[in-house]
Amino acid sequence: MLKKGYLDITRPVNSVVAGFAVILGIIIAKGLVPAESLIMIPVVALITAAGNTINDYYDREIDAVNRPERPIPKGLVTPKGALIFSAALFILGIFLSIFINVLCLAIAVFNSLILVYYAKKLKMMPFIGNVAVSYLSASVFLFGGAFFGLEGLYQNAVVFAITFFAMLSRELLKDAEDIEGDMKGGAKTLPIIIGVKKTGFLSFILALTGVIISLLPLLRFWGVYYLSLIIIADAVILYAALKGIKAEDSESLKNSGATSVLKKGMFLALVIFLISAVFFG
Repeated sequence: MLKKGYLDITRPVNSVVAGFAVILGIIIAKGLVPAESLIMIPVVALITAAGNTINDYYDREIDAVNRPERPIPKGLVTPKGALIFSAALFILGIFLSIFINVLCLAIAVFNSLILVYYAKKLKMMPFIGNVAVSYLSASVFLFGGAFFGLEGLYQNAVVFAITFFAMLSRELLKDAEDIEGDMKGGAKTLPIIIGVKKTGFLSFILALTGVIISLLPLLRFWGVYYLSLIIIADAVILYAALKGIKAEDSESLKNSGATSVLKKGMFLALVIFLISAVFFG
């Protein structure tokens, strides 16, 4: 049971999926996956697992009330054990990144620090916590591109940016949907501070920024083929953001399905980047 607790606290499915997601960044950067780049999968998986573990360590008192089935409140993992286990996972992930290159090592270390600080403090900070989550989600593309050095990082800057802004837009809308529950729970999110309407407007501006950035690869590579495809994804993302901006309260925002549509637009954009890298790159 103890071993199962240590496995469960890492959210193994989530960690493994994150690990394989780096392959997308590698493909977008060069349109191929060198065998030696596969070491990046365990690096991302280990650091993600470490982040999930340290998150449960800092949330142990809240989870004792809201999520008693989690490993620490259930007694399957001690707080000290979770802290040591998390540190070991971080160290192993960072150590493996040494065998890739200096750029990947730097990103691995930086993301590890962000994960620890997010679990400890950033998650409680309005908007800043959303920014951290959006960066960490989008940074898988930076990490994948970094395998090819600065050139790969440059190639993946656009997919990182559009993912970051679209993700941040969606994160804010999700918080706006949950505003009533968060208020009862004593949370302090940006929508609670500025209201649903203003949050919707900010979300639209962020989504629009991502859409504008998505057109930048036209200046460097992929050309008209990419442009003809990405405007479809851009249209879906803006449509979702417009739904958000029209919502008057959390209930109407939920009913609009804005966050669901925005997620589909992000997925479509990612597919288009992959197609463009493989066939038009």
